[in-house]
Amino acid sequence: MIQLLFSVLGLEVALVLVLLFKTPLRKVAILGLDRLKRGRGPVMVKTVAATVMVVLGSSGYSIFKIHDRSNEMGQLTPTDQVLASRHLLEASLMGYSLFLALVIDRLHHYIRELRSLRKSMEVATKLNRAMEDAKSGSVESQEKEITGLKEEIEKLKSQLHTKEEEVKSAEASSVALRKQSEGLLLEYDRLLEDNQHLRSQIQSIDLKLSHSDGNKKDT
Repeated sequence: MIQLLFSVLGLEVALVLVLLFKTPLRKVAILGLDRLKRGRGPVMVKTVAATVMVVLGSSGYSIFKIHDRSNEMGQLTPTDQVLASRHLLEASLMGYSLFLALVIDRLHHYIRELRSLRKSMEVATKLNRAMEDAKSGSVESQEKEITGLKEEIEKLKSQLHTKEEEVKSAEASSVALRKQSEGLLLEYDRLLEDNQHLRSQIQSIDLKLSHSDGNKKDT
């Protein structure tokens, strides 16, 4: 238990030192802490912290019981002294570990805030510089914009004229096609009339032929 607490304490001290100094390891540490604070990470951290608090309370209670027993007996036995020292060391290590965990959390929070503030300052500086540049060259830019708009208007006028010519050509083509279709319809009607006339003539000839054939048979 004590070796584990010493290992955790050493890791926390190393992490605090990494966060305090601007080195390439700081980015790695910040990314790791960011991932730890996402998803189920906060729940796990709170669970571990609660467990450590419970063990810390248990160690404190054990120390209190040993001192209470020593008051009754008048002095501490060697076993009680060893147990009290062990519980005190464990409680101290757990307390330091919790304190360093809080320090790491605050350092990570402040570093993230500092980065966001720096980015905001950079954006504000760039925006201010852009506004100053825009003010200094506003007249020239407006003239260029007006010239560009005039060219665009002329281009649109040319396109409009072209479209109007295309519309007129399409209208003329449609009129010609309509006249042609009307002529074809008239020709079709005439052909139908001629066809009907020819059929009536053929029928009359057939009737005459059949009538003459009948007269020949009678004679």
